[in-house]
Amino acid sequence: MANLLGALIGAAIDRGDGDSGIKGAIVGTVAESAIRFMAPIVATYALGWSVQYGIRKGWHAVIGEDPINDDGQLKARAA
Repeated sequence: MANLLGALIGAAIDRGDGDSGIKGAIVGTVAESAIRFMAPIVATYALGWSVQYGIRKGWHAVIGEDPINDDGQLKARAA
């Protein structure tokens, strides 16, 4: 039941080409499974990136300079 929507969409797309829809149903099921697997990974990456970006912008606003060198490494703290 969980993969039914992906199978139906894939079959409808495949039938539009004049085929039987079986191959489209299989491809739709695989695509839905891949999306369900990748969605949490993509969401985690996006959240981590946005937190890092926000911290970097906040640092830049408070200190007045970017904490990252041109080569992508953190600058050494001045004591």
